[in-house]
Amino acid sequence: VQLQASGGGLVQAGDSLRLSCAASGSTWNIYAVAWFRQAPGKEREFVGRIRWGDGSTSYLDSVKGRFTISRDNADNMVFLQMASLKPEDTAIYYCAAVRRFRPIGTSPSNFDYWGQGTQVTVSS
Repeated sequence: VQLQASGGGLVQAGDSLRLSCAASGSTWNIYAVAWFRQAPGKEREFVGRIRWGDGSTSYLDSVKGRFTISRDNADNMVFLQMASLKPEDTAIYYCAAVRRFRPIGTSPSNFDYWGQGTQVTVSS
């Protein structure tokens, strides 16, 4: 499975931005796709995830109500819609996928495939 994240950019506080993650290869083997982020000097942080099959989602508490993850199975795409962005949302955002029959967690070590990351910068 190959993942390609895109859509990052420089925005102002309060703006919205949509990130995309394109999956290719053995996508039949994907159980869930997650978004992580990593700010300078900080550990990579789970933002949220979506199950490939039923579309169920879960989110980091600090982004609930502001971020929404969705998918388009036909095109093998996952989206992270971010609204009411804050300067503390500034980070490199990564999409990651976990294989079928593997447990879904929130640690980066739970995920098998990673995209290259896209920078999101929110100015105050």
